[in-house]
Amino acid sequence: MSEQAPPGGPVPPPPRRRMWPWVLLLVAVLLALAAGAVMAVLSDVLHSEGSRKVHIRYEVTGTAHDVVLTYSTWRGEELSTGRLALRSLPWAGELDSKGFMSGGSFVVSVGRGGGDVSCSVTVDDGTRRTDSASGAYATANCDGY
Repeated sequence: MSEQAPPGGPVPPPPRRRMWPWVLLLVAVLLALAAGAVMAVLSDVLHSEGSRKVHIRYEVTGTAHDVVLTYSTWRGEELSTGRLALRSLPWAGELDSKGFMSGGSFVVSVGRGGGDVSCSVTVDDGTRRTDSASGAYATANCDGY
């Protein structure tokens, strides 16, 4: 006996499954896993940085009178801002802070009487951030410590 072809001609092969949805799903899963790993690492870094105790030293020198100091620090998990008005210089202050995050700010503003000011901030006897300003209503910024 001979084989007979089905009526209507040869049967086409079944269509191939598309691969792009699977590739897209794999890429999405890999991105989600990478994002989770990055978040875990950042969380660990922030927790260890936040529990570290640091010593901050602020200094202001110059000839100006009537200056205003504004500084930021971390107290626990909250940002705290302090303000202090001075009639004469020099001035120095020290502070121990826990939960410190980098990016602090120390601003020295000169009053209408003018004069020269220089500010300096040192964290844990490390690198000093300094700035100077002169004139009425001038501002010296020691930021990023």
